[in-house]
Amino acid sequence: MQRGRVTPAVRTKFQVVALLMREEHARVKVAQTTEAHRAEQLKRLDGVATILAKTAVRDSGLLALLADDAPVSSATRTLKREMLEQIGVETEAEPEPAAPVVAAPAAERAVVPQSVVSRQLANPFLAPDFSTPRPAQARPRRLAGWELIGPLLTSFERAGGGAPACMKLPFPSSLRAPGGLELMVHQAQLVAAAQGGQRTFLLADEPGLGKTAQALLAAQAADAYPLLVVVPNVVKTNWAREAGRWTPHKRATVIHGNGENADGFADIVVVNYEVLDRHVGWLGDFGFRGMVVDEAHFIKNKSSQRSQHVLELSHRIRTRHADALFMALTGTPLINDIEDFRAIWQFLGWIDDAQPRAALMDSLEDIGLTPADPGFARAARQAVVDLGIVRRRKVDVASDIPARRVADLPVELDGAAGRSIRKAEQELARRLVHRYETALANRDSVDEVVGIDTALVHRVARSEQKEASGTKAGENVFTMMRRIGQAKAGLAADYAAQLARSAGKVVFFAKHVDVMDAAEETFDRLGVRYSSIRGDQTPGVRQKNIDAFVEDPDVAVAVCSLTAAGVGLNLQVASNIVLAELSWTDAEQTQAIDRSHRIGQTEPVTAWRIIAAQTIDARIAELIDSKAGLAARALDGSDEETGSSADVQFEALVSLLTDALREKHPA
Repeated sequence: MQRGRVTPAVRTKFQVVALLMREEHARVKVAQTTEAHRAEQLKRLDGVATILAKTAVRDSGLLALLADDAPVSSATRTLKREMLEQIGVETEAEPEPAAPVVAAPAAERAVVPQSVVSRQLANPFLAPDFSTPRPAQARPRRLAGWELIGPLLTSFERAGGGAPACMKLPFPSSLRAPGGLELMVHQAQLVAAAQGGQRTFLLADEPGLGKTAQALLAAQAADAYPLLVVVPNVVKTNWAREAGRWTPHKRATVIHGNGENADGFADIVVVNYEVLDRHVGWLGDFGFRGMVVDEAHFIKNKSSQRSQHVLELSHRIRTRHADALFMALTGTPLINDIEDFRAIWQFLGWIDDAQPRAALMDSLEDIGLTPADPGFARAARQAVVDLGIVRRRKVDVASDIPARRVADLPVELDGAAGRSIRKAEQELARRLVHRYETALANRDSVDEVVGIDTALVHRVARSEQKEASGTKAGENVFTMMRRIGQAKAGLAADYAAQLARSAGKVVFFAKHVDVMDAAEETFDRLGVRYSSIRGDQTPGVRQKNIDAFVEDPDVAVAVCSLTAAGVGLNLQVASNIVLAELSWTDAEQTQAIDRSHRIGQTEPVTAWRIIAAQTIDARIAELIDSKAGLAARALDGSDEETGSSADVQFEALVSLLTDALREKHPA
């Protein structure tokens, strides 16, 4: 549960533990033993039951598995039998339950809210309109047989200085929005483009430039109702609020869980990625004329379930309405690699799995070049941009937003915790050196290695990273960073409290729940009032805590989860941010900072990054900063050089091993 989303495998393990605990409890109660021994065993089993209950309250699906009549799946029966056999307990084969008469496995969790059924019965003429003529398919000639997706992606990675990052947008005729609200020029430009017929947008404005308002007003300008909005769970309540603000004449509904309280007659349907598997069936048949995907970098992994559902819905909407509106919103479309573009482009209908679709193919044909010709990359990049990439930076379109800066605060980890962390880092370095030297000694080649074998260093680091990301016990780069975060928690919270007393409200970001817990204990001890914003909160509780921080002058600190609160929040009431733990990407760090550095901010924003000196923490901070150029180069046409697209964890291990080898074998 602490490591992230609950997968089907985790649910299976959870139910097996619950079943074994229940059976053992019944066995102990009737076992021939002393009362003292029985009481001790039952006490231990009650402890297990308490752990299960505390874990289950975070997820309603797990809570249901604790019921006496909870259905037991075939996977659960198999795993239970295997676990018992592994500890030497003989088991009898359990009869499999009769196969239920249901749809295919993919539809196991499928639901249709009653309000949606009522809508269909009330107006059967809301069926999708298939009469809209579809554009003619491109008939490639010169480019037939060329592999084009790779060169298109590469054209962004190789963008030279001054390469356009934004399609040409019309100048707006008005800056007024419904309810007397006023738009900024860059916002009104996108709305004007939608009004003029543009139907696909990769809206990649820097965070804080009002992408939500632009999307809602673009849908209104394009009459793209009903509109489907797919968002992270943590921001869906905020989307409903913003819809009420910017498009007050359109009804919005939010899908929670199975959608029992959803409004089937709404104009705007907001659903989060996590429950798409339950609703993808009826959503695909609802008759949407527009689809917005917020934080679109969430779908970069095309093999993930969320990406597959989003792509399926976009395909079904597109086949029914050739003029449908599609918008992908993300301030950080590139996290680690230029390949992050691929799923977003497919959602927008610019490409399919193998090649560009008709509109993009026609544009590439018009260029008159092939990927082998000089100048193709720049022209091809422009062809993609013209399909609907909209990228504006704060410095260019919102000069009234004050500056921001990241200030590093090195802290010394004293005492037992600091010594333990430094010892663990030394042990990790020694283990890497041992693996390197063992591999070097066992290689077949007799050629003498002069200096450090860089290729071998990379192989050792990759192997270590793979093992660390699994279930391997012992110290690794992930456990070390967590321990460093725990050791920094009190120091970071103490600094945040000082800031709150001297400079006003502070946003405190941490990555792990135990670091947040430790920080909140410090605030309690110091008498500092705070709001807690976490991923396991219900939308109502979360919004209540956000409102308390924004509106109550006595609430000085917002303690936020870096992953759960790093998107979709407006916290511009604070101009000081404390980053108690490092992210693994510059994009995640930037998202967090931009909760405060956005439209509405009147003070310069400072992010105070707490760095544990003389540890791997400082090394990783440098690596994060070195990778910050990818988006600037690919999207903004910057000349800034970028490093490898390999992830920070890998590069940190390479750096650690290289330094250890140099120290052991100085030149």
